[in-house]
Amino acid sequence: MRTRVLKFGLYADEQGLARVSELVEEAVGSRSARIVDETIVRTFPGSELSTADVYDHLAEQWAVEHPAQSSGAREPIELRVHLLCSLRTWRAVGKTVIKTLCPEGMAPHICRVPWAAA
Repeated sequence: MRTRVLKFGLYADEQGLARVSELVEEAVGSRSARIVDETIVRTFPGSELSTADVYDHLAEQWAVEHPAQSSGAREPIELRVHLLCSLRTWRAVGKTVIKTLCPEGMAPHICRVPWAAA
């Protein structure tokens, strides 16, 4: 086992971020893995790019899916979750979180928290 990182680009407020964090915790809970650290990235160290530059499409997605609503406190961020686990478990946790974020799969739907697997 070693430390591996799950990365999710999100367009979220505090409530949306908490929801995604809970989904990760639930996905990890029943497996032989442990969350070592959780980091919220707003700018990428050593790069001129911000998370707004990288995940601007998520803000656009929100605007299209919620045309008359304000985005409120939502902002583009990257959630990095460091897990102590095997590669197989890391993949399983990632797939579980993605499936829970988008239970409709590829069918047209509106995301509660626009996201991208990074």
